[in-house]
Amino acid sequence: MQLSVVIPVFNEVENIPRLHEELCRALDQLPCSYEVILVDDGSTDGSFDLLAEIAARQPQFRAIQFRRNFGQTAAIAAGVEYARGDVLVFLDADLQNPPSEIPKLVSKLQEGYDVVSGWRQHRQDSLVRTLPSRFANALISRVSGVYLNDYGCTLKAYRREVLENVRLYGEMHRFIPAYAAWAGAKIVEMPVEHRARIAGKSKYGLNRTIKSFLI
Repeated sequence: MQLSVVIPVFNEVENIPRLHEELCRALDQLPCSYEVILVDDGSTDGSFDLLAEIAARQPQFRAIQFRRNFGQTAAIAAGVEYARGDVLVFLDADLQNPPSEIPKLVSKLQEGYDVVSGWRQHRQDSLVRTLPSRFANALISRVSGVYLNDYGCTLKAYRREVLENVRLYGEMHRFIPAYAAWAGAKIVEMPVEHRARIAGKSKYGLNRTIKSFLI
């Protein structure tokens, strides 16, 4: 098995050194080969320069750059296209979900699941972010018939075949578990650690929640 970790990056220059350190610590313990695909989504703070330096030093890391900001789903879609792994994990670059959770999700996949969806059970965000998210999760679950506590958590693990016929656009990466379930995939939700942001600025807001309903 080869693991591909896809990470969209947008103006996270302060977090990249620690992200790199934590990724190496978490992934080097896995009994499989891995690659990390870092997709710079039009950053303007020098993030890509750091990503390129990391990729030049370590062949397991690959850096992709967008000319402008296209959004998280487009960055994830580009990462999936470049990925070579049998298993794909999506992770945000803000370190709120630590890379140390990745081995746990991969291990859960090996129990026979096709999708392992992260659940920020003890979320370290303000009510401005958590309340709209709870409403969105409840509504998406009801409409889709696929009941998850946390559609908005980027940290998820997939078998590659689950993603082969999925075309990503808008904010659609959030809904992949529902599409996978409709196609017969076996899905499990797993509590994952969630930390307060320690550096940089959040890219999320109420407008992101609203856009999710307009897909």
